Amino acid sequence: MDTWRLLPLQTNDAFMNMAIDEAILTARIAGQVPNTLRFYRWQPSAVSIGKNQNPEDEVYLDACKRLGVNVVRRISGGGTVYHDFEGEVTYSVNAKTADLGTAGITSVYAKIYEAITDALRLLGIPADFSSGDQKNCPNLTVNGKKISGSSQTITRGVVLQHGTVLRSVDLPKMFTLLKLKNASCTQAADIAKRKITSIQNELGHAVMPETVANALAQGFRAILKIQLEPGELAPYEVELAQKLYKEKYSKTEWTFEGKTS
Repeated sequence: MDTWRLLPLQTNDAFMNMAIDEAILTARIAGQVPNTLRFYRWQPSAVSIGKNQNPEDEVYLDACKRLGVNVVRRISGGGTVYHDFEGEVTYSVNAKTADLGTAGITSVYAKIYEAITDALRLLGIPADFSSGDQKNCPNLTVNGKKISGSSQTITRGVVLQHGTVLRSVDLPKMFTLLKLKNASCTQAADIAKRKITSIQNELGHAVMPETVANALAQGFRAILKIQLEPGELAPYEVELAQKLYKEKYSKTEWTFEGKTS
């Protein structure tokens, strides 16, 4: 049975969260660290955009500034995501695709989502895998409503997949920040009510972030048939994350143009 490193739930700002995920990916590609499962939250709340997106097309930037919401560009693809500090737990997987028993993008999604489905089952929520389409990455739904989405990048046989599990959802705030083409903020929130759900909506009560993280860990253990060894970032990863934070993710050139100086 393979042993993965588990980085327990912690909280950072958007720029450090993305810097840490990239630092782990780099370290895993170099063979300096084992496959890693990480859980985190975002404080302040943030909007992340896909690597190929234009934030001015996707985000109400003035509203983000007014509400103190960070905007950060990911190195993974996919669409724009609002990360609410109170409302979600984010996971990231950095692993060799060979260790997941598959190399295809959709099949990697399916394998990881199988673990998340098991976690939601433990919490009392039956979820279904949706393979997505040209505009949407694969995701998990409950009665057709999205409860977990993610994005990924695969480099030299190592996947970074990071995604959200919605504990609760504030749709009016979400669409005060995110643009939905040809719809006002109010119209977008009304549309989203039919397309997005959360653990709290499904169960009728709140679930603590730690409870969600524990269920996710159990789902990954069971489905991937791995052991999880609690650990921490290696000194190399800490140093690289700090460098990426300072020189990349916190820079407007990266956020708005996808460029590093």
